[in-house]
Amino acid sequence: MKAMEDIDMNDMTPTIGHNNPPDPIDAINEAYTSEREESENWTDGTPVENDAQMDEVDKLRKAMQQCRLELEAGQEIAVKPLRDATTAERDRWKPTIADAKRIETCLVKTVDAFKQQREAKRVAAERAAWEETNRLRREAEESDRKAGASNLEAQRESEAAKQAVLDAEKAARVIAKDTTKGMRTVKETVVLDAVNLARHLWEHDREAQLAFQADRARKLGLDIAGVVEIRTKKVAY
Repeated sequence: MKAMEDIDMNDMTPTIGHNNPPDPIDAINEAYTSEREESENWTDGTPVENDAQMDEVDKLRKAMQQCRLELEAGQEIAVKPLRDATTAERDRWKPTIADAKRIETCLVKTVDAFKQQREAKRVAAERAAWEETNRLRREAEESDRKAGASNLEAQRESEAAKQAVLDAEKAARVIAKDTTKGMRTVKETVVLDAVNLARHLWEHDREAQLAFQADRARKLGLDIAGVVEIRTKKVAY
């Protein structure tokens, strides 16, 4: 079996006139052909049942681990020139992009307060317009109910009231469309009652809460008797 360090990448460089240069991936895979084929025989879903089988599987696992490491090393060798070129070109653009973004952000901040005030006024005006529309609608409905079928003046007043509703509704829709450009709606969750929220999550999302709390305790290094403890276990790798 040929280790990655024994594979000379120069050997893989095609000579002039060579139409089929060797692929480092193929070269590395070829060195582990027997181990790969044997591994496929062992990975048919049948679990290991004895020490001899365990030793054989561990041996194959180490071989395939080495294969993976050599492939990763080959990958790094292959992509490094590309990565270096990409990084250099990205760095060339980065300062100008950052400055454009800086200007953009400053412009947004410059107009933000005015836009928020304008939008707040528009929302208030729209709300008032719809309230007025609803008030006129109620009056029109009442006028129509009271208007006698033979009372011409009452019928005229009822029709005028209905038209007033249509005009008010049209005005409200105009205000609704006059939204402030360059603004977006964002959502934020505000906890109003932390205790009841914790109780709700504990009752309806207990597993996720325990996982979160255990991870948080791990990050904080907590080891509180009777509350949380650090345990170890062994797993295959």
